[in-house]
Amino acid sequence: MADEHVTKEQLEAIAAENEEGEKVFYKPPAQKTLQEIQDLDQDDESLRKYKEALLGAGGAAADPSVPNVQVTRLTLIPVSENSPEALTLDLQGDLESFKDESFILKEGVEYKIKISFKVNKEIVSGLKYVQMTYRKGIRIDKSDYMVGSYGPRAEEFHFLTTLEEAPRGLIARGTYNIKSKFTDDDKHNHLSWDWNLNIKKDWDKKD
Repeated sequence: MADEHVTKEQLEAIAAENEEGEKVFYKPPAQKTLQEIQDLDQDDESLRKYKEALLGAGGAAADPSVPNVQVTRLTLIPVSENSPEALTLDLQGDLESFKDESFILKEGVEYKIKISFKVNKEIVSGLKYVQMTYRKGIRIDKSDYMVGSYGPRAEEFHFLTTLEEAPRGLIARGTYNIKSKFTDDDKHNHLSWDWNLNIKKDWDKKD
């Protein structure tokens, strides 16, 4: 198996290299309720149109039984030639079942991750998708994707990450444990889930 070819020292070196990126400093704005924003500057036509563009004409139905933010799906979309269909994780089902599966990704393939979610009641500020990648128990990478601020509406929103490339080579092949989290400026944990990727030489290879 490919995991047997990688050592702890090699993984720690990969983790150190991935941590060299610049930190992003961001101060979140003061939080306002949907009603407070709707009541602001009602005589300002340009602001009224902006708020309507952000919130929609009527907003979403405020069902008290559902959370403000619902994360519905994660979709991994390969963009290389001869790639199979996109991998989709239904995040409204049994999240524990993902821990027992390994989804195959061919080494060196370029891909994007799409997060589908709904905002049901209040505007949410500074949504963020956080992904931490582990190999043999060692965290080798962490990616923070700023999703943005959204108002309630009936339709889903979709966020697409920048283009990523799967690692390649004998050392890179093997199982990666991924811890994903959808959070915001107020550090609300809207959803957390674990899943596994198995980097292989080809889509249908056993090793």
